Amino acid sequence: MLNKKIEEALNAQINAEMWSAYLYLSMASYCHSLGQTGMARWFEVQFKEEQDHAKILFNFIIQRNGNVTLTAIDAVPTTWDSILHVFEDTLVHEEGVTKLINDLFALTTQENDYATQSMLKWFIDEQVEEEENAQTIIDNLKMINDNGYGLYMLDKELGARAYVQAAPLANSTL
Repeated sequence: MLNKKIEEALNAQINAEMWSAYLYLSMASYCHSLGQTGMARWFEVQFKEEQDHAKILFNFIIQRNGNVTLTAIDAVPTTWDSILHVFEDTLVHEEGVTKLINDLFALTTQENDYATQSMLKWFIDEQVEEEENAQTIIDNLKMINDNGYGLYMLDKELGARAYVQAAPLANSTL
């Protein structure tokens, strides 16, 4: 059975993951409005991944005989100044998610909840990848600057991204 503090923190993280999904769907819409369909596709995959993250936490709470409490999702931004700004916001957002995951892991350490720590290890590794991906795209956009051909090529590259279901959900019975 889950410790009440841990259960509340995991439920808060579900909400944060759903907010992230909503944010990435908004970013996809912004990219579509600029004709950057590849970048929009990249954010649509992000949207699905964030939903997976919420479902992993959802499943874990259920498996540990806890109660899932879904709450309202706050509004997200809908416009940005540029494509670069969208990806800079992505990095800032992912750094914030990393802090949330790290704080959650610290709580599990304080509460001696080793099962939750084990589950959160996947999220810690995932956040390293998320931050690296966002930073790489930012670096590419800065290098490209206003070169239309470069932007076109990056859009095509990002559009080739395929959704892959998160590994912890692969054999899930929930």
